[in-house]
Amino acid sequence: MARRAIFSKTRGKLYSAAKFMGDVDAIEEGQVGRRIARRLIGKVTGRVIGRLFR
Repeated sequence: MARRAIFSKTRGKLYSAAKFMGDVDAIEEGQVGRRIARRLIGKVTGRVIGRLFR
């Protein structure tokens, strides 16, 4: 069981790092607004789908 927790924490840190690198890339390319909008759409979509399949 401890191994699974280690993998879960590692995966979470990798996802966080990828999200941060995407933010940096958006800032460099001047597309921050587009990234924020897509993130919000993704959150809303995930919540709606989650409620449908409860």
